[in-house]
Amino acid sequence: MSEHSLLEAEGKLSELVDRVLAGEDVVITRDGRPVAELRPLSGPAEAPKPRMSPEESIAWLRANRVPTRAKTDAGELLRQLRDEWDR
Repeated sequence: MSEHSLLEAEGKLSELVDRVLAGEDVVITRDGRPVAELRPLSGPAEAPKPRMSPEESIAWLRANRVPTRAKTDAGELLRQLRDEWDR
């Protein structure tokens, strides 16, 4: 566990957050008294997933396509709805 004054923490917050994500406990002090503790919200940080290429994205979309339910075009659907409304 490391302790850092508020002034020191302001100057190197990014570094302190990296240390916390690496598993170190960090305490912030004011006038020599502990006032805050930095800790990760979850477990160790995961590496970001690499982005898919456009080709991979298209392949994924094709593989996960949801079939359409409508067997009619939009005009026919509107006619059917209008006719049902008029009944």
